[in-house]
Amino acid sequence: MTSSLARHGVAGHIVVTGGASGIGEATVLALIDEGAAVTILDASDEAVARAEKRLAGEDVLALVCDVTDDDEVAECLSQAVGAFGPITGLVNCAGIARDIPAEKTSAEIFRQILDVNLTGSFITCRATLDQMGDSLAIVNLASASGIRANAGRVAYGASKAGVILMSQVLANEWGASGVRVNVVAPGPVDSPLISDLHTVDDRKRWTGRIPLRRYGRPEEIADAILFLLSPQSSYINGQVLTVDGGFSASGIIAGP
Repeated sequence: MTSSLARHGVAGHIVVTGGASGIGEATVLALIDEGAAVTILDASDEAVARAEKRLAGEDVLALVCDVTDDDEVAECLSQAVGAFGPITGLVNCAGIARDIPAEKTSAEIFRQILDVNLTGSFITCRATLDQMGDSLAIVNLASASGIRANAGRVAYGASKAGVILMSQVLANEWGASGVRVNVVAPGPVDSPLISDLHTVDDRKRWTGRIPLRRYGRPEEIADAILFLLSPQSSYINGQVLTVDGGFSASGIIAGP
């Protein structure tokens, strides 16, 4: 596998949820380039099968897993440790999104999005703690929509804001045990998740609000994730690295 990313010195055994597509897949490819062993947990049977075929011969274990199921996560992590040893890093990329006005967001949809994005991230963090080596670096994926209020993101934004605060609490509680917990908060990225949500008009609106005037690439988000997994970030804990082209920091956008 060849990546355009700079080397970060990430080694060991890294678990990536949602690792069979989008940002998760880009992160897996970058980790393979680093020489790490990788376990992919993904809810899609088809995506896992594609990953297994594409990554045949690499130090990769790909498992179908529902991150909202405690027992299933525990079993998958047990298999992972059996294959590659104690876990040294966790990246929570698994997530779902809906673009829907608040008044049309049912309680069922709200619960479903929080269950996958927030509760699922908590379940995997807690389960990984039991399977870690001497140290553990966790990177949870939030979103610019968890930092700034964006129309149509009442459930998604709430879930990602929750991921940020949850991660900071875990960083506080687990730091003395050799665990670092940080967050990457992407803006709009050219990934399957966003492709399913954003129309052509949506892309024009978002791009007009981003100072860099473009969507991010999954590889750019993966680069930030690898930095937070690496020894280069050994004294960074409980922080949010926003990778959004300047969207969350911008005021009035200047004309072209």
